[in-house]
Amino acid sequence: MSTKFVLTRDINGYNAFGVTFAENNYQTNLATNTAQSLTVPSNFQTWLAIFAIEPGSNVFIANNATAVVPGSSFAETNTQYIPTARQVSGGDVLSFITPDTSAYVGVSLYAIA
Repeated sequence: MSTKFVLTRDINGYNAFGVTFAENNYQTNLATNTAQSLTVPSNFQTWLAIFAIEPGSNVFIANNATAVVPGSSFAETNTQYIPTARQVSGGDVLSFITPDTSAYVGVSLYAIA
């Protein structure tokens, strides 16, 4: 079973931007410059991935590509720096990397459709 994405409401019935705890949670401790991947479950077509990244850590995430640490000049990339949440599809492969000594990363997945 997976948790469907529903925002909670406050006492007046307004959107309170809270979410319930997800049933699909993943955690890891990234090592320096070592990409790790997570495959999104395919029991739903679309998911909301909410990322929790250790405060002060530098984490880069890519979808269906290997995440890379940027160089010293601007370059086009498919890797994003510390995203908070992104829509992903079942079967997508998320790639994570850090230039730091280590970085704890958590991912909570909520079914959208």
